[in-house]
Amino acid sequence: MVLISLASVALFVTGCVGPERKLGRGINNMYEIVRGGEMRRSIEQTGVLDNPDLSFTTGAFHGFSRTMVRTFVGVYEVLTFPIPTHAPSDYGPILHPENPTYNESYKPNWLADTIFSPDTALDFGGGDVAPWLPGSRFHIFDN
Repeated sequence: MVLISLASVALFVTGCVGPERKLGRGINNMYEIVRGGEMRRSIEQTGVLDNPDLSFTTGAFHGFSRTMVRTFVGVYEVLTFPIPTHAPSDYGPILHPENPTYNESYKPNWLADTIFSPDTALDFGGGDVAPWLPGSRFHIFDN
């Protein structure tokens, strides 16, 4: 009970924008172990920039280590979101880039849902049909 009251006092003293951003970034980074973006990017970049023979060995090990780092930094940021990271009132990211990365051959778009892109004439919008399905890169509309 004491920890919850201290966290709520710290949240009210520091304001909302910094802690909210840090909490959101932490949750996003914790999901990296499920999403696997760092793994895919490392395998692709090793194959393209270094040697295609090393992409599934060295690239996979590099991607696994980057995935673990991003996941544990996410856990750290979720647990310490009311506390400034670097200096007083500085809730900046620990990892750069701040957001999880995608491999260069895939750029994600919005889901095909009327919430994100409603079109009253067609009754549906453009976007990814099934972005959670591996290998699904089909778009209703290519913008």
